[in-house]
Amino acid sequence: MNDIDIAIIGAGPAGLYGAYYAGFRGLSTLVVDNLPEAGGQVTAMYPEKLIYDVAGFPVVKGRELVERLVAQAAPFEPTYVLGERASTLDQPAEDRLCVRTDAGTEIRTKAIVITGGIGTFSPRPLPVGDSWLGKGLTYFVPQLAEHSGADVLIVGGGDSAFDWALNLHPIAKSITMVHRRDRFRAHQHTINQVNELGVSILTFTEVDTIHGNDRVHGVTVNHTKTGEVTELEAQSVIAALGFTADLGPIADWGLELQRKQILVDSRMATNRPRVFAAGDITEYPGKIRLIAVGFGEVATAVNNAAVVIDPSAHLFPGHSSDVP
Repeated sequence: MNDIDIAIIGAGPAGLYGAYYAGFRGLSTLVVDNLPEAGGQVTAMYPEKLIYDVAGFPVVKGRELVERLVAQAAPFEPTYVLGERASTLDQPAEDRLCVRTDAGTEIRTKAIVITGGIGTFSPRPLPVGDSWLGKGLTYFVPQLAEHSGADVLIVGGGDSAFDWALNLHPIAKSITMVHRRDRFRAHQHTINQVNELGVSILTFTEVDTIHGNDRVHGVTVNHTKTGEVTELEAQSVIAALGFTADLGPIADWGLELQRKQILVDSRMATNRPRVFAAGDITEYPGKIRLIAVGFGEVATAVNNAAVVIDPSAHLFPGHSSDVP
């Protein structure tokens, strides 16, 4: 059994920063995540993605950001329980909560901060891609080098699709993007960068067939308005179609939810005593889902949890620069 001050559910960027901040406040901390390594979505899906909107980093790769967050928390020796999903939540005493994982680990804690990103996630599948996964078709890009020298077809019009086009352009033989509409969900600045590179972007276009033997060697795409069919060379197909979220067991914890997000107040407190939440998993008026916002939210959550744990504690912890 683990008996600690704060249990953080989710080892993504917000959760890792929360582990640092709890340690800074002198609180013992345990971080649990169903993924086998720290980093959440960033490690699982975007380790090579360049991130531009984290304060103090003009640009940082997802993998490097996670490594630095882990290093930042390390002096406070948080406990990590990875590869286990937080399953049940009970309150055996007024000042205690108990979380059990699907592997049977029991965590007794004085407060919980849920930073589980979007919960568990799975990619939206490419309809014609069932038999090609792992044979040239992928939904994420954990290693850019795997696509080096290839004709790459990217399906989708969101941030991930354009980010991969931008990041792979220097090493791929060619890049073609296809999207079923002529409007994109990606940030306009990234769209402009990809356009300036001369990447071929086919709109009102869908993948009809993937060709190959043991691996992908080409695709047939169809223009949805004209019916025109085009054959394209491709050894890599990246289906960046987004993902579906599932809160999993957390949905049964008696938390007030709105569209698969946890409702919180300005303290990042949920409707359940001693349970806080921060990051993409939260919802409140004016919510913005950015890593940078999650850092501020989890600091707020930890500081408010500290006061719940010890009513004599100060909400404001002082500045880290004041610490010897």
